[in-house]
Amino acid sequence: MIVAPGTLHAAVDLPPAVRSVPAARHVVAQLLAAWAADAFRDDAILLVSELVTNVVRHVSGQVALRVEMALSEPGLHIAVIDSSPVLPAPVLRGPQGGHGIRLVATLADRWGSELCAGGKRFWFELEPRPTS
Repeated sequence: MIVAPGTLHAAVDLPPAVRSVPAARHVVAQLLAAWAADAFRDDAILLVSELVTNVVRHVSGQVALRVEMALSEPGLHIAVIDSSPVLPAPVLRGPQGGHGIRLVATLADRWGSELCAGGKRFWFELEPRPTS
């Protein structure tokens, strides 16, 4: 993501627990409201929910879970960072899940995952949609 002057940044650390999923949704919604960026709200909340749920379900041990957000002129960048070095891979969809990466691929304008110091970062970017 290209960081432009006037970029707004935020990060929150959460425990690797089920209660972190609604907490992440709440934080994202509140920040977008404060930043007057409600146009990103629904997609951002859905995708963050999926990514945090994936960490809670699939990463074992003492997990450091962080949600980072940046809003700038090109759009919204959100990353979910955890302490596992295992990059995410699509799994078979079923009643218990398997939708996360496919949802990100469908809704995000850009997305990816990468190893970082102490774990991995899964990120996505949303651009403003034309108003009708």
